[in-house]
Amino acid sequence: MQMGMEMEMEMGTDAATGRDADGDGAGDTGADMPANTVTNGGRSMEARGTEEELVLFKLHLQPRAAQAPALVISLPSGSSDFGTSYTKLTLQPGFTTVIDSFYICPTNKRKIILVSSSIGDRDDSLFLSTDEGTTFQKQLIPFSVETLIFHPREEDKLLAYSKEGKLYVSSDLGKKWTLLQERVTKDHVFWAVSGVDADTDLVHMEVQDLGGGFRYITCRIHNCSDQTLTAPFAGPIDHSSLTMQDDYIFFKATSANQTKYYVSYRRNEFVLMKLPKYALPKTSTYSRPSLGLASHGHLLCSCPHQNQGAGGPIAHLQVRGVKGVFLANQKVDGKVVTLITYNKGRDWDYLRPPSVDMNGKPTNCKPPDCHLHLHLRWADNPYVSGTVHTKDTAPGLIMGAGNLGSQLVEYKEEMYITSDCGHTWRQVFEEEHHILYLDHGGVIVAIKDTSIPLKILKFSVDEGLTWNTHNFTSTSVFVDGLLSEPGEETLVMTIFGHISFRSDWELVKVDFRPSFTRPCSEQDYSSWDLTNLQGERCLLGQQRSFRRRKAASSCVKGRSFTSALAARVCECRHADFLCDYGFERSSSSSDADKCFANFWFNPQSPPDDCVLGQTYTSSLGYRKVVSNVCKGGVDLRQSPAQLQCPLTPPRGLQVSILGEAVAVRPGEDVLFVVRQEQGDVLTTKYQVDLGDGFKAMYMNLTLTGAPIRHRYENPGVYRVSVQAENMAGHDEAVLFVQVNSPLQALYLEVAPVIGIDQEANLTAVLLPLNPNLTVFYWWIGHSLQPLLSLDNSVTTRFVDTGDVRVTVQAACGNSVLQDSKVIRVLDEFQVVPLQFSKELDAHNPNTPEWREDVGLVVTRLLAKETSVPEELLVTVVKPGLPTLADLHVLLPPSQPTRKRSLTSDKRLAAIQQVLSAQKISFLLRGGVRVLVSVRDVDSDSQRLGGNSSYWVVAVLFVIGLFVVAAFILYKFKRKRPGRTVYAQMYNEKEQEMTSPVGHSQGVQSAIQGNHSGVVLSINSREMHSYLVS
Repeated sequence: MQMGMEMEMEMGTDAATGRDADGDGAGDTGADMPANTVTNGGRSMEARGTEEELVLFKLHLQPRAAQAPALVISLPSGSSDFGTSYTKLTLQPGFTTVIDSFYICPTNKRKIILVSSSIGDRDDSLFLSTDEGTTFQKQLIPFSVETLIFHPREEDKLLAYSKEGKLYVSSDLGKKWTLLQERVTKDHVFWAVSGVDADTDLVHMEVQDLGGGFRYITCRIHNCSDQTLTAPFAGPIDHSSLTMQDDYIFFKATSANQTKYYVSYRRNEFVLMKLPKYALPKTSTYSRPSLGLASHGHLLCSCPHQNQGAGGPIAHLQVRGVKGVFLANQKVDGKVVTLITYNKGRDWDYLRPPSVDMNGKPTNCKPPDCHLHLHLRWADNPYVSGTVHTKDTAPGLIMGAGNLGSQLVEYKEEMYITSDCGHTWRQVFEEEHHILYLDHGGVIVAIKDTSIPLKILKFSVDEGLTWNTHNFTSTSVFVDGLLSEPGEETLVMTIFGHISFRSDWELVKVDFRPSFTRPCSEQDYSSWDLTNLQGERCLLGQQRSFRRRKAASSCVKGRSFTSALAARVCECRHADFLCDYGFERSSSSSDADKCFANFWFNPQSPPDDCVLGQTYTSSLGYRKVVSNVCKGGVDLRQSPAQLQCPLTPPRGLQVSILGEAVAVRPGEDVLFVVRQEQGDVLTTKYQVDLGDGFKAMYMNLTLTGAPIRHRYENPGVYRVSVQAENMAGHDEAVLFVQVNSPLQALYLEVAPVIGIDQEANLTAVLLPLNPNLTVFYWWIGHSLQPLLSLDNSVTTRFVDTGDVRVTVQAACGNSVLQDSKVIRVLDEFQVVPLQFSKELDAHNPNTPEWREDVGLVVTRLLAKETSVPEELLVTVVKPGLPTLADLHVLLPPSQPTRKRSLTSDKRLAAIQQVLSAQKISFLLRGGVRVLVSVRDVDSDSQRLGGNSSYWVVAVLFVIGLFVVAAFILYKFKRKRPGRTVYAQMYNEKEQEMTSPVGHSQGVQSAIQGNHSGVVLSINSREMHSYLVS
């Protein structure tokens, strides 16, 4: 729906209140200046083209349930008149098309690619246009696009990163695709840089190798097989650390718990970055990378005031348009303050506060107790400005949100502006605004940053000296973004937003061209000189002058406008030099320009790559500031002495496995890499001992970088040592290598039933067994903190009844297995000892799975013959030979209508009866029948339980002998060293449990109820002995 209409721009203040129309008290002026405003329903996503031919796309937004946000295009349209009118486009007649993203070729804006996932198609699609969106050609693709990357020079070549982590390449604008590489790191893929890379078809990327590490590789798009890959850096790098910009390539690599940063300039060999000692790059609050490149190709990784008592940097921001100027927020004495530098960080100063506020009243803010401080935050929304706004095409013009005072206050966001690159500041608004520069800063547009709907914008045509207001729409809208394409030289802007959260997005065009009737001439400009806060004009070795339009001139700067007016090279001064690596400026005000060596740095020490027979120069402590072009004058670097490289002992010797692994498999090829950070390498001998009998002597081992290939045949831990020695000294590096087979199986063997507060043994049966190489992690119950052990068994106690889950993980090298079991903790249960006919021993493989299967068979047979519920019977077959077992008889749930003692007696009597009658048996392979019976106990171990119910139980036992003559009293098994068996009978009716006696008392027995027989209650020590036997 189009709602467009031509209207005159409304400006001025509210005559009744004296406040501006949006009510913030900005005191805007009201000079009449006509403008055109057009409103359209829909959404403007991109504006392209020249000032004479601008194309806008308007996309209708519809929600998709349970999916990622996307744009659903039913009636897409385009505009070539700055959004005044739109022409409907049809991508797929009769189909609803979901546009996930779109891309415009940077070298030919007529070529556009829309990425869509159509509801009617199974495959993703690309819509290709070569005529600025007038027509589109649909192209199906066999993968899901995550990101497209156009070639910086050749308009038909592009890379596609898929959601599966694969990289594809096309040389015909997306019509045909070829798989380039798999396991590629997202956002770490780069095209070759023209003039730096020899081959423009080269692609730089970070990939994951088969071992799980990450590498930096390059390859050509027409030949990217494993045989043609090139690794500019031999070792592994940290994940998501590869960064490339222009002449530079950065990454970091962590080994031996140390992180090192590497850099390559113009594709030369990577060198270790020499950062000041005790200082590491940090990811600050507002800056995106931890190591970044400022414009003009220089590394920015440090912040000011690294003196004692100063905190670390919080944020930094480059002032665009003026080389060498940066803003930084830093915590000093617990307060966040804003600083500015004009020489790339050599000198920093506080921002000068304005003397009056926006209403002309004194601010009473005077240094050194009060300064201006700005928030340096990036905007999450790409269509609005951040808290500080600068542009390359508007040098010296800075607008930012902040406050006056002794420190930065988070909730105060007053707006300030400077047109002379931070030398003088003025307050313009009391609240934060989104800023847009038009016509090289000739028009500044500001819209309040608020969550309520608006219909008023403000603009200035004199670099913020005066401000006008304009109603850009008759109905208030929630502003979502500002656009000004194709560049800042245009005078047409677009505001897009929505009236309500359920409405379509509205597109509003604001045209300032009618306000400027002619192009500017030389008479319309005045000049201004760049100075720092001390008034010095020679900055970075030159004096620079810029042009600005006079406030009274109502003209258009236009596309051809250049702000730089003149530059004159200065003679070198002390201020053009900063301290060299290892040196630091004095904290004394009298020696502020002098550099002294840090306590940890020896200026006379030779560089790491100094070779015997060569010469080197020692630093006098100074070097010229980067990008400084001064000539003549003072040269603090002059006349360094030429020194001969001495024979230095080896230092920083390291031995590692290629890929940083320290655990390998038997028979696997291992590549050992030896590195030496310092010392002579030509005359150094290297004695290598790989721990398994292999010893060798090498020369030039660290010079060539060739790895040592070896293979270990047997599991174990091997001590690898490298000794480096020359006439000046020696060094040694040691590496312990674990050689183990991958874990195949893990079985947690525990007693399924345990008594309360009894010691329980937990055993992890591991295949293959790797003694001294496996770490076991135990989780018991709901505890998140595991117990660690090198032994495959641990003991524990349970103080509460109930089901307790026990989980164990076994880790050996890169192999990890897990098993879990549930233990029932009861206050009462009964155990019947079982034995098998000797034929079973010949078929016993002594594995946990076999023991579990036999136990299930016995339980199932007993439940069938006795009618005892199977869930009340648990048969545990013990490890080792002869094959023995214990039958755990559990108590049934409480039932008030029944007497539990009678049920228990009948259950035990039935079990004794079927076992005595030899009714429990099963067949093995080959027809061998195995008989299950009650296990005998030696008579010398018989003793009654030592608790208060001893005589009652004895009487019941005697009565039981006469009443039930069919049951046989089996004698206790003989006592074994290290094992203790407790014979305990529980009176279910009284719900009493016989307390176990000490180990010295041997084995106890008790007979319960009116039945004859021996029932054993096994202590956890007994179970532990059986499990580890």
